[in-house]
Amino acid sequence: MQKLLISLACIASLQQLTACSSSEERKNAPTSSFLESIPIVHRPDIQQGNIVTQEMVDQLQPGMSRRQVRFLLGTPMLVDVFHQNRWDYVYTLTEGWGDMEKRRLSLYFEADELLHIEGDMRPKPGGADVVPEKENVVSVPDYDGRDKGFVTSTIEAVEGIWSDDTPRARSEAELEKAAEEIIEEEEKEEQ
Repeated sequence: MQKLLISLACIASLQQLTACSSSEERKNAPTSSFLESIPIVHRPDIQQGNIVTQEMVDQLQPGMSRRQVRFLLGTPMLVDVFHQNRWDYVYTLTEGWGDMEKRRLSLYFEADELLHIEGDMRPKPGGADVVPEKENVVSVPDYDGRDKGFVTSTIEAVEGIWSDDTPRARSEAELEKAAEEIIEEEEKEEQ
């Protein structure tokens, strides 16, 4: 009987807690939560989809093959099963507590050639003719084997500790024998 009364009391208290706000009040409540007002809580930047920059779009030209477009922009985010000649590149970025940025680019093909482009970004006129920035060329000398890296030097040092060439602990008999040999050598030198 006590268990029944305790369980009924728990159920009644839970109903009271959930009944504090009606569904109508929840609909009208602000979308921000309590956590958004705390500056300590971290929300990471969330990137989803294909990152397509304006420089990449500027390199697109009508008449390019699907393979060339895939090389420039990567695999499309969406390829419609019913419209195989349309590729969609979608990108969304939500920066922490900020707003969501959304970009869309649709490419239309005909007979395996790029026909036209729709979306938030368009190729700039003469975009493909832009001279690329100067490349930095770094010459790296060939490895000659003399200079060892940190990891290799550390491994060799550790292997040296456990090698058979290192002195080991001696027994008392060996120590006495070694001491006698040293004494004999000193006596010979004195004579």
